[in-house]
Amino acid sequence: MAGLGAVGALSLGAPAAAGGARAEAGAGGGAPARMTPVRMTLPAPTGPYQVGMTNLHLVDGGRRDPWVADRPHRELMVSVRYPARAAGGYARAPQMLPGEAAAFADWSNFSEVIPEGTADWGATRTHAWLGAPVAQPGRRGFPVVLYSPGAADPRALGSTLCDELASRGYVVVSIDHTYEAPGVQFPGGRVEYSRMREEAGKAQRPEQVVALLKKLTAVRVADTRFVLDELGRSVMLPRMLRGVLDLRAVGMFGHSGGGFTAAQAMHDDRRIRAAVNMDGVMGYTQRDDDPANPSTVGTDGLDRPLLLMGKEGDDHHTVASWKAVWERSSGWHLDLTLTGAGHASFTDAQSLVPQLAREAGLPRATVEKLVGTVAPDRSVAAQRAYVTAFFDRWLRGRDSGLLDGPSARFPEVRFVW
Repeated sequence: MAGLGAVGALSLGAPAAAGGARAEAGAGGGAPARMTPVRMTLPAPTGPYQVGMTNLHLVDGGRRDPWVADRPHRELMVSVRYPARAAGGYARAPQMLPGEAAAFADWSNFSEVIPEGTADWGATRTHAWLGAPVAQPGRRGFPVVLYSPGAADPRALGSTLCDELASRGYVVVSIDHTYEAPGVQFPGGRVEYSRMREEAGKAQRPEQVVALLKKLTAVRVADTRFVLDELGRSVMLPRMLRGVLDLRAVGMFGHSGGGFTAAQAMHDDRRIRAAVNMDGVMGYTQRDDDPANPSTVGTDGLDRPLLLMGKEGDDHHTVASWKAVWERSSGWHLDLTLTGAGHASFTDAQSLVPQLAREAGLPRATVEKLVGTVAPDRSVAAQRAYVTAFFDRWLRGRDSGLLDGPSARFPEVRFVW
């Protein structure tokens, strides 16, 4: 497990510019770099709605950027997916814009194990249609779910689950945490690149690492709360989305550091009614079994619903911060293990990495390091089912019974009591 993803690894000296060795052609057991990078696809959503999407550039005029001293304001890019009534004549949204794809190819959480030039990161399309007309909402509008990616990951790596939830009738808002993601592309083509290698390089002593992890989480939670503020100002939304969002029914989910962000943001902000943490440590530590430096989620627990989904071996019996939250939470909570999963199974890597392996001959060890041994289609199906069931129960009052106990439909999912 990685609570804050690459940042913890970088502070110990991992990829590329941080002083570690990136996997080059033929190095470290990787496949030789291809002349033609592999183009990949994402699984289509299964809900009754088409998916529309728009991107928003948000500027927090009341907050200086915490990572870049000469930036007087904090700027964010978010993607808003929504149920659409039609898709004809609209373009499918790319998973990553060109500047984001180039930055991701240059440095990412995959850089150590996937040789440069293996993947065409800019070629993948989501199943969301840019600017498609919004579907007719119910009387209260569509419930809203926020998404935060893992540390040093782009918001784009959650596209599969974000598309799925939108196809199921949710407005899904995915957040890029600027200067943490490899690259964030703003209107006009400007790209702001990650500062995490530099920040990790300055964190040499244990107390400096803890301070960096605390700052990273605080910035993410502040970003989340600002996005919620902006969603409440209808003037910030495209005209077709005004009056469509039900901000009385807000949930949040995330992977790794984004899962921690979801839980911490719910702790700090009563507007968030339910959260899903997908394999993210919830303390300021680099070791799963280390109870030191707990977060307020760990010391206080939560009084609203929390779903934990972990890879094989990660549960509230083995991860100290999960144990603390589990024991102190008065709200409904459930711990699920996706057997055979790897840490990155809870991202689009679950679908993309096996395609790279088939087309570029990546070694099995590389695939298992990232996404474990679980069958990709079964992993995606299980995540879709349980995350949707969770938000349906707690944001809509629709209970499928899937969260009550093990299901023969999903033998890969183990309930941890």
